[in-house]
Amino acid sequence: MTIADRKAREKEALKELILSGAKKLFLEKGIEQTTIRNIAEEINYSVGTVYVYFKDKNAILHDLHSIGFQELRGYFRELFVMPDPIERLKKMGFLYIKFALENQEMYDLMFNVKAPMETIEDSDDDTWNEGETTFNILKGTVNECIENGHFKGHNAEHLSFLIWGIVHGMCCLEIRKRTKGLKFSNPDTILYDGYNSFIKMIDKI
Repeated sequence: MTIADRKAREKEALKELILSGAKKLFLEKGIEQTTIRNIAEEINYSVGTVYVYFKDKNAILHDLHSIGFQELRGYFRELFVMPDPIERLKKMGFLYIKFALENQEMYDLMFNVKAPMETIEDSDDDTWNEGETTFNILKGTVNECIENGHFKGHNAEHLSFLIWGIVHGMCCLEIRKRTKGLKFSNPDTILYDGYNSFIKMIDKI
């Protein structure tokens, strides 16, 4: 390994350390309450070191945001070889649940932690659009279902939002352990049992 290779690896490792420390604090304190100094103290580096890698807190959030949606789309990769849109839609929900359960901290950061949305919405940087791009995978699939005769009378965007809201809500209840305090007959499987019931409803529309 050359000196340049080693330095590049060390630089990447420090960047990942900053992102990891920031994610921890964003989840614990909230994004608005976390400062660059907090992040520097969390990883035992100077404030100046953090600024070498990121110009501000929003730049850190941007990278975490991008990583999360890239990982989610990675879970969706197998969907693109499924020709039947209704089967793709059903599978998409299972993969979304799998991602949420296997990446609970990242899922919280992506969807549950209050973010500075005004910064995202005012940004001219198209790379903030990962969420929209991912939602469009769902909307495109729902639209194909409508074109194939399913969901008659429904609007693709409205129905996609409804589907996302239902699955997201179930994931949040599971991640935050809200399903454990209720006397379900099978609390350990209620998330997937609920989603399977939802699929049966979809089949009838």
